[in-house]
Amino acid sequence: MNAFFEFMQQASLPEDCQRIFHGRGGRFVGAEHLCLDWYPPALLLTSFRELGEQELAEVRSAVESFWQRVSPQLPLNLVFQHRSGLGTRTELLSGELPETHVISELGLKYLVHLLRGQNHGLFLDMREGRRFVREHADGKKVLNLFSYTCAFSVAARAGGAEEVVNIDMAKGALSIGKQNHQLNGIEGGARFLGHDIFSSWGKLTRYGPYDLVIADPPSNQKGSFIATKDYVRLLRRLPELVAPGGDLLLCLNAPELGSDFLMQQVKDTAPALEFVGRVANPEVYADVDEEKSLKVLHYRKTAE
Repeated sequence: MNAFFEFMQQASLPEDCQRIFHGRGGRFVGAEHLCLDWYPPALLLTSFRELGEQELAEVRSAVESFWQRVSPQLPLNLVFQHRSGLGTRTELLSGELPETHVISELGLKYLVHLLRGQNHGLFLDMREGRRFVREHADGKKVLNLFSYTCAFSVAARAGGAEEVVNIDMAKGALSIGKQNHQLNGIEGGARFLGHDIFSSWGKLTRYGPYDLVIADPPSNQKGSFIATKDYVRLLRRLPELVAPGGDLLLCLNAPELGSDFLMQQVKDTAPALEFVGRVANPEVYADVDEEKSLKVLHYRKTAE
């Protein structure tokens, strides 16, 4: 735990939403269970194991000392979340949250809801993936699979995408996605389909082909997607949706599955896709074993 205290004594406050401390990467001995995120104007402290009263008080004290050093003129808004295999518990420890909580990343705005469990509305580790999409979307037709709150779509349209098709089973998340577009003054150029991807190939095909496809599925969500059995189902159909020379971002956030798992599935199932490279994660997410961290793999469909 000393590693967390020492880090917080030197840490700075980012200008926009970002992770501040990433214990999950295993680089801070004794603090592997802790993460601290900045969703202005609030800090989110997450523990992946149960903290006793004294331990929580000590960690909270370290965060409060950090806040007094970096922003003494403002009250501390601190949310604490405990995650375990049994579920997620979230509580507001101090301060208050905006009724409508809007944060910014790389100049774009997104709605978040820190008290709604572990899916806050924007996954901070995908920052560089969104940057990649924004930089490669100009003039393109984009397919955003498992779109959640459509952050990739916002990035694509901001980068000049001609059209984005978003699809996700969670219609509530798509509703937030529409609001994210409105927050950024983006009108038109996006579709929002509240469907199961695996039963919607016909509709997706009619709207295609696509110059850029993003697949960022949950790694283990019962009733939606289990990476070990469902990624291969996805890869069997994806190539037919992609225009020749088109790009794909295939994402995998499962510590137990390395990039070799996904690359082998592509090789066996979708040989028309050529590996281009891996999109680097934000520096703060550095891991003692990068194969346990988020994998964002860039592929390109060979020209016919």
